[in-house]
Amino acid sequence: MDTRAVNSAPGSSSRPFLALHVQLRFDPTRNQHVLLSPETVAVLNRTGADILELCDGQRTVAEIMAELRGRYNRVVDDEVRTFLARLVAKRCVEIGDIGLSDCWPSSPIAVRWPAPTARTR
Repeated sequence: MDTRAVNSAPGSSSRPFLALHVQLRFDPTRNQHVLLSPETVAVLNRTGADILELCDGQRTVAEIMAELRGRYNRVVDDEVRTFLARLVAKRCVEIGDIGLSDCWPSSPIAVRWPAPTARTR
């Protein structure tokens, strides 16, 4: 296990979400989920896709792990945190330490990317 990733892993109260330039998609050709970024396609296993589907900026890491425990017989907390830490290091996942509803009543995209203002000609 990568100890650097574990040491920089998000805390239990952190709220991970996908970065704006990243998309989680199901690729019917590969019959697997993929994580798309501008220059990379990462093919995910089912567990990785399940983790990323739960990274909505609302759930904490602890809540994500609790949800995974309901789906799988065995969930190793350090493995989930290491997976997230590696994606944070690659700038595919971002971390919020407070609930978005505490500071803005909408999605992570609205917080980071406000709606464009009307232009005048």
